[in-house]
Amino acid sequence: MSDEVRAGAPQAWGAAVLWMLVVAGVYYGSGRLGLLAQVVVEGVRVTPLWPPSGVALAALLLLGLRMWPGIALGQWLVVLSISHWNPTWAGLGIVAGATVAPVLAWLFLRAVRFRPQLDRLRDGLALVFVALAATLVSSSASTLILMAQGALSGHGYWAAFSAWWTGDAMGVLVVAPLLLAGRYAQPPKDAPTMRWAELFVLLGGTAAVMLLVTHSRLSLLFLVFPLVIWAAIRFQMPGAAPCVLLISVLAVVGAIQPAGPFVGHSVAAQMFMLQALNGSAALTALLLAAVITERDNTNRMIAEACVGLAEVVARLAPDEVADRWPGAREDYGKDGR
Repeated sequence: MSDEVRAGAPQAWGAAVLWMLVVAGVYYGSGRLGLLAQVVVEGVRVTPLWPPSGVALAALLLLGLRMWPGIALGQWLVVLSISHWNPTWAGLGIVAGATVAPVLAWLFLRAVRFRPQLDRLRDGLALVFVALAATLVSSSASTLILMAQGALSGHGYWAAFSAWWTGDAMGVLVVAPLLLAGRYAQPPKDAPTMRWAELFVLLGGTAAVMLLVTHSRLSLLFLVFPLVIWAAIRFQMPGAAPCVLLISVLAVVGAIQPAGPFVGHSVAAQMFMLQALNGSAALTALLLAAVITERDNTNRMIAEACVGLAEVVARLAPDEVADRWPGAREDYGKDGR
């Protein structure tokens, strides 16, 4: 047996290295997408939504802690692409902060027995806490390094830090649930056509409403929340996560232009409005979907327990069951009991 284990070890390590490269590639690709939407806060370029933070946490939750070198490699590639492929010690510090943050988040979630299926309210709350707490590490490290370099002044530190932090936190709240839902979602068997049509109408309606409210000078961003609630109740996380992603991406585009309700405000005010919308939509979808999923699981367990109890009673007192329910005696006779 030991020889078989030793023979399989190189294959296991080869698969692990391959997955690390995949994680690094996805991290780098999502980082490049995130860099397409940048704003300047106190002279520092930050992204209102940083998808790699969600990719990193999802990779650790789905593939294990050994994926951390892939996260570090992906962040290093992102830093090099920004600095025109000129490595610096400051870049290494940013890489360290971006790697340590998801590792700490993974350790905390493991300690509280987090389920990546997000089928309990406690799991949703734990993910929210991680999004707000663990990302403090990466945002603090990055902004402190920039201030030490002289790229960020002392009086503008807190504005840049808050923008960086919210971007990382939104990446966890928006992207991580989407990846986890994609991994554990099970397509319904024999789902009616109207069910699929409802999902496509929901996604299309979300995009249409966001395009409308982000190009209207009226403050109508709240109109998207009924759609988020609809998605969470009807489709739980597999339907709610794509809606939240649509909302976040279109809101970021509207803020960067700027357009609609974002016009006429300072960059700090625009970031506050954007993060309030993205955070509220993500929290609504995450917590409501977890509550609905937990309720459905509880109802299913109760139904299974009732069926099991009925079978036990039928075996212990078949005559009483036959007398109490008409037609039960004939059913028992057919089964030979």
